[in-house]
Order: sequence, then structure tokens, then C-alpha cells
Amino acid sequence: MKFFPVVAVIAGVSAMVALVWRLGWTAVLHSLVAIGPLGFVTVCMIHTALIALMGLAWGVLLPSTKPWMAVWGRFVRDAGSEVLPLSQVGGYVLGTRALSLAGVPATQGAASTIVDVTLEFVGQLAYIALGLLWVLHLKAEGIAPGIIVLGLTGASVLAVAFVAVQRHGIRYVDRIARILGQGWAERTAAGAAALHQALEAIYRRRGGLWLSFLLHFLCWILSASEIWVALAFAGQPIPFGSALVIESLVYALRTVAFIVPNAVGVQEGAYILIGGAFGLSPEMALALSLLKRARDWIIGVPVLALWQIVEGGRLARRVTAKAAPPPVPSRD
Repeated sequence: MKFFPVVAVIAGVSAMVALVWRLGWTAVLHSLVAIGPLGFVTVCMIHTALIALMGLAWGVLLPSTKPWMAVWGRFVRDAGSEVLPLSQVGGYVLGTRALSLAGVPATQGAASTIVDVTLEFVGQLAYIALGLLWVLHLKAEGIAPGIIVLGLTGASVLAVAFVAVQRHGIRYVDRIARILGQGWAERTAAGAAALHQALEAIYRRRGGLWLSFLLHFLCWILSASEIWVALAFAGQPIPFGSALVIESLVYALRTVAFIVPNAVGVQEGAYILIGGAFGLSPEMALALSLLKRARDWIIGVPVLALWQIVEGGRLARRVTAKAAPPPVPSRD
């Protein structure tokens, strides 16, 4: 890990501890208990289904592969991003690696990852725009629409620039490929030219692009159901539109702070800040964030363990193959 992510993680964890200390751990624990085990299990089941659906959105970009491959790659990607002390890019690397080990050609895996991340980001922009429109509809106090519009405009420009670079900037695509292939550069990214051709092939399938985008947009909308359900179990129900606004703005802040691994501290502060505008107590807002942290661990740790078994088995087979004595030539 580089110096800044380490400092960011330490600062984020310190902020989380300080928030729990300031609000009182008994009050936060009471909010978690109010949601209950059944509420937590329900949230985990919803999120598992959403990860699978996002995997299918990725698989749409690779019509020649089996759907389970992209679903598995998506589970590994999310587990790496949310459980390990990595940035989002680190999760992309692990997801691309998992896709490659599942049998997808390395160049196609890297190209599809780049396009999938782009479409998910564009879907998030549409989700934030929907949240913004709902803020204006609700006229929620404490949220300045002008700031959100400014951020949305800046993110939109970045999204357009990112797509343009993929389509026309071979040198920059090569840099992205090297990031996705760090440690496996020669195998994961077979050169800028090959990767650029793979990107062009994906972008030519307009139907697949639109379907992938729509699936990602649907997943963003459905993600609001997690805190909506959790608050219902806690006996503090809010309208689904309010849950959608909270989630869209929290993820907008997480995106801005993408360099902070797991958005540690950022997510917690965002829930308290935005949740308060919709009547959530700071304790319940912090409990929602911690609930989602626990959800990520419950889902992500078994996924990473299984991924390590797959990686370990592959390494063992390679070592065994190298250690095997060469065949003895026949005397016939």
C-alpha cells in the first residue's frame, strides 16, 4: 500500500471510532439491535441479489462467455473493494483476475472491466440525477441542490471524457490496462492495440451497452431498498423516495472520496449528514453505515476465501507440473 491510502484508512477508522464515542456506543448498539437479525439477513440477501445482477450486467458485454463467470468476477471485485484495504481500482484488478481464471481471455476481461466500470458510473450519474430531482420535489432542508448540480455536472464531464479516452486515446487505454494488469501485465493486457480492438468490439454492440447500462441503473435504484427495509425493521419507516435520495447522495460522496479505501469514515459522516435531513437520528444513521459494513464482511469474506482456494489450487498445479520429472523417451 502507498503512504496516502494508509494515512486515509487510519484517519477514517479514527473518525469512525470518534463518532461512536461521541454518540455513545450503547445508543448506536441500540439502533443496530432495533433492526434485528432478520433485518440484517434481509439486507444481506438483497445485496447478494444485486451483486449477481451487476455481474449479469457485466456479462452482457461478453456474450460469448457463460453468465456465471461475470457474476463470480463481480463478487470478487466487490469483496476486494469493500473488505480488503484497497482502493476501488484494487477491486477492479481482483475482479479482472477472477474473470481470467474462470476462462475469459485476458484482453477481453480487461476491456470489459473498463467498459463495465464506465457504464456503472454513468448509471450512478443517472441515479444521482434522480435523487436530485426527488430532493427538489421533497424540498428537503439541509441539502443544497446547487452543490449537487455542480457535482453532477463535473462528474458528467468526467464520464464523457472517460468514454472518449477509451474510444480514441490508445496511449491512455494502455495506462489503464497496465493498472488492471499490475503483477500480471503481460498476461492480463496483451498490449494497447489488442485492448483497443477489444474495446471497439464491445462498443460496437450497442444493444449490449444499453442493456448493461439499464441493468446498472436498475441496481442503483434497488440499492435504496436496503436501508428502506432496515429502517422498516427498526420501526422507523421512511418513504422509498427518501431512502433513494439518502443512498444516491451517500454514494455520490463515496465516489468523490474514491481514493480512500472502503470510504472509511466518509460513508459514516455522509449517512449522519444526509440522514439528518430526513429525520434520522445520528445514532440510527451511523448504525445503518455499520450495518452495511457488516453486510460487506459477511458476503465478502467467504468470497475472498473461495477465491484464495481457486488461486491456491492453480498455483499448486503449476508447482506440481514443474516438479514432475520429464517423460523418459521410449527405446522403441
